[in-house]
Amino acid sequence: MKKKVFVDGSSGTTGLEINERLAKYDNIEVLKIDHEKRRDINERKRLLNEADLVFLCLPDGAAKESASLVLNPETKVIDASTAHRTAQGWTYGLPELSPAHREAIKNSSRVSNPGCHATAFALSIYPLIHHKVMPADYPVSCQSITGYSGGGKALIEKYESDIEDNPYKKAPRPYSLGLNHKHLKEMMAHCGLTRCPVFLPVVSDFYKGLATFIPIHTRLLDKKLNGKELHGLFSEHYNGQNFVRIMPYIDKDALQDEKINSAVYREGIIFDGGLDITACSGTNMAEIFIIGNDDEGVSMIITRLDNLGKGASGAAIQNMNLMLGYDETLNLI
Repeated sequence: MKKKVFVDGSSGTTGLEINERLAKYDNIEVLKIDHEKRRDINERKRLLNEADLVFLCLPDGAAKESASLVLNPETKVIDASTAHRTAQGWTYGLPELSPAHREAIKNSSRVSNPGCHATAFALSIYPLIHHKVMPADYPVSCQSITGYSGGGKALIEKYESDIEDNPYKKAPRPYSLGLNHKHLKEMMAHCGLTRCPVFLPVVSDFYKGLATFIPIHTRLLDKKLNGKELHGLFSEHYNGQNFVRIMPYIDKDALQDEKINSAVYREGIIFDGGLDITACSGTNMAEIFIIGNDDEGVSMIITRLDNLGKGASGAAIQNMNLMLGYDETLNLI
């Protein structure tokens, strides 16, 4: 029997991509709401409670309202908004963090889909806290660069406007300069940090793709691991994951001598001395790089992903597969 799925808020960027992905399933019936009834609360309530699983692709306030309308105990909910990412009774939808996280998602009826920046951040920091390498009060700083699609329709229109001398296209644009980005709460809560990170996101003139950059001073760690040892820790922690790949270790010597044909050059990971932020676009992959300079006692953790894939709709579909008992990779590989 086909499972019934309803996307509440299907006209936004995430909702549109979820619908595109659902079209690949022959074992799912997508419930549709008539356009003229999309603001009819009774019609929405009917569909919300008829579905086996609901995606909420709405602003926070509307997502809370829709969640409150779900009275059918058999209906499962995945919320793509910020509204429930640290709320009691909701499971955080990042299964790669640990086996316990994956099992919790499988058995949950309420899952909050992580934010795009927060996904890359948590994949970078959680193993360090979990394995007691990094103290919970470590002064974490993180810069993240993302494509403009992460800002939704309004920002997409601004970047793709053909007005002369478009100010949005002049240069990368740091934002959330009040250092109070909406993802910070989930970053702290789901990584186990007790001190708020200094987080600066940057939006730039490419459609999708995202990478976080987190510097590590190894002398401040509880376990004084060098760059290669950090790489080993991440490789072991994410061993066997379908959608998290630990890339070959990069040290200063590999970067300085292209002639040695090191793995980072041989596999096309580095080109012209840099990283491609968009390399995971169109996939549900997250790729993690560990870069080390042991002479200076510093390392860098870089995690890249598609902000609309593993950072949004791809992650939502992955969580749906787990919650409905499907293969986790179904229609994602």
